[in-house]
Amino acid sequence: MSGTARITAVDAMRGMAVAGMILVNTPGSWLYIYSPLRHAEWHGVRPADFVFPFFLFITGVSTWFSFSRYERKLSPLLVRKIFIRVLIIFATGVFLNAFPFRESLSSLRVMGVLQRIALAWGIAATISLFLGRKQLMITAAAILAGYWLILSFCGDFSVENNFVRSLDLKLLGENHLWGGRGIPFDPEGLLGTFPAVVTVLSGYLAGGVIGGGVDYTGVFRKLFVSGVCAAAAGFLWGAVFPINKSLWTSSYVLLTSGAALSFLAVFIWLIEVKGWKRAAFPLTVFGRNPIFLFVLSSLWVKTSVYVIRFSNADGSRLSAYKWFYETLLVPATGRMFGSLIFALLHIVLFWLLLFLMYRKRIFIKV
Repeated sequence: MSGTARITAVDAMRGMAVAGMILVNTPGSWLYIYSPLRHAEWHGVRPADFVFPFFLFITGVSTWFSFSRYERKLSPLLVRKIFIRVLIIFATGVFLNAFPFRESLSSLRVMGVLQRIALAWGIAATISLFLGRKQLMITAAAILAGYWLILSFCGDFSVENNFVRSLDLKLLGENHLWGGRGIPFDPEGLLGTFPAVVTVLSGYLAGGVIGGGVDYTGVFRKLFVSGVCAAAAGFLWGAVFPINKSLWTSSYVLLTSGAALSFLAVFIWLIEVKGWKRAAFPLTVFGRNPIFLFVLSSLWVKTSVYVIRFSNADGSRLSAYKWFYETLLVPATGRMFGSLIFALLHIVLFWLLLFLMYRKRIFIKV
């Protein structure tokens, strides 16, 4: 198994994560969402809470293969590439926060999904160039244990008094934090980046198993067993360190990374061992332009909400986003099901665009 060979299962799982992001982030109305597609309010986990860590995990897997061409050794060229990629992704995230430029810089949110991806990936990628496999595992364990101790002794695990929020308030200021919970608190805050680094590292270590020269059946077994064990450990740890996506707790990292390992194992079994490459093709299309799709979908949503307006039958004006949902879908499907159909239609339309790009071999890499 070549260290630089493209693994269809990896592309397919990345595509599944990106499609999941669109499904979760693009409902017709945030008031009408089926429970599995709604994030847990605070402690606990729902299917929607697995989407983001799955993407970070598969980013780590891809990093192992992309670093193969550099023999996974530190070099000025590779450090420069890592730094530039982090800068571009982070800046793109800040741009998306600012778009369509209706608010002043004094209230601009600094962090976000792309910023979390940039920092977590950048730190994990750099660490992986300095440390061997066993050292990476020890480092990952130390980060998770240290994060548990910090959050346990510096505040508590509540929305108001957790140390993640306290640190962001001091370093970023309340005007630059997300306010979706009614108080300034950022679920992609600075301190939570460190356990997210472990999510990426778990993917990187999984990439080493896939590209380590073992047959795919052996890879399936090793990843699946490791995944079940990690998920079980995360579930048990959750009894004393609550499973919480917004805090990206260590128990959450183990649970979601374990689930990602198991999912990837199943993908490898079905696609690489059983040969279901054709069935995986729709997901593969999504998986070849993931960051581009995330940026495009975010720009479209913000444009349709804040920029484009349509006139209603009564003369009132609605955002394009609300008009499409309220006028075209709700009368035919109802509010709850229509909200789901709205998100699914976005997945289909974005897939068609990405399919055209795939056919023309247009892959936008960051």
